[in-house]
Amino acid sequence: MLTLDQALGFLLAALLITATPGPDNLMVLGMGMSRGRRQGIAFGLGCAIGCLSHTLLAVVGVSALVAASPTAFTLLKWAGGGYLIWLGAQALRHAGGAQGAGMGSAAARAAVVQPLRTLFAKGLFANAINPKVVLFFLSFLPQFVEPARGAVGLQLGALGMIFTLQAALLFGALGWFAGSVGAWLNRRPRAGLWLDRAAGTVFIGLGLRMVTAR
Repeated sequence: MLTLDQALGFLLAALLITATPGPDNLMVLGMGMSRGRRQGIAFGLGCAIGCLSHTLLAVVGVSALVAASPTAFTLLKWAGGGYLIWLGAQALRHAGGAQGAGMGSAAARAAVVQPLRTLFAKGLFANAINPKVVLFFLSFLPQFVEPARGAVGLQLGALGMIFTLQAALLFGALGWFAGSVGAWLNRRPRAGLWLDRAAGTVFIGLGLRMVTAR
């Protein structure tokens, strides 16, 4: 389905693009530093798996429809930006809660520590409704397709899987690293409060950027 040169060339390009600082990287970094390793990894894996939805859209051609429809793109952009702003507002609202909960009841801790599946779902949703990623997949994947080999849809699907797998590895590593840094900083007085505030600000900033981007 894919030649070795085709797959390796795409993998190299995908690694470089994923490693370049961007919204997904910043979200994973902020989540890992403010919530911990496992939480950062869960959110990062959600962001990575969200790429599968864009692969499917690219395969069936819906991305082309979104790109050609200003109204559809605007609605998706506002939905994605609003969701990121909501995530940021929640982080600011509970800023420093993890530290305070550590001295309180089990119920208080449970109210602050979100299940990993919830964070995974948030990362998945945040990536899946990002219109810029829709357009990226629409323009990036076809560059590595060889029409002469046939089965263009299968080639797009295979490329999307490669992108998703390498993103899962990189985002997982970023979440682990950010969690390690966050754990070190959280041993310092009031560090957790400022980490939550920083993470919330990053999410809100990315959301506003998405909403106002042309």
